[in-house]
Amino acid sequence: MSNQTHQNVKVYLVDRDLPGITGEQLAAAQQAAIATSQEFSQAGKPVRYIRSTFVPGEARCMCLFEAPDAALVEGVNRAAQLPFTRIVEALDLTPSSQN
Repeated sequence: MSNQTHQNVKVYLVDRDLPGITGEQLAAAQQAAIATSQEFSQAGKPVRYIRSTFVPGEARCMCLFEAPDAALVEGVNRAAQLPFTRIVEALDLTPSSQN
């Protein structure tokens, strides 16, 4: 993100229902999210994949992305052909240091 200012960047949660997904498919989906985010950013549409959390018992995956708006996050997920049920603004509350 060359001269992109971070003041307009927000975090978005992408919610996915992935019944029957294998570990290999999950890893491939994560790689697709990362690669497509990088492609969008290189094309001047700044999106950063942050991380995912998968809940096996519910076949549910929650992915965090950083972008100026939800439309860019939706565009990345559609381009990567990753299913989602919703995209909502979120707060990433990861502690800055572990004690």
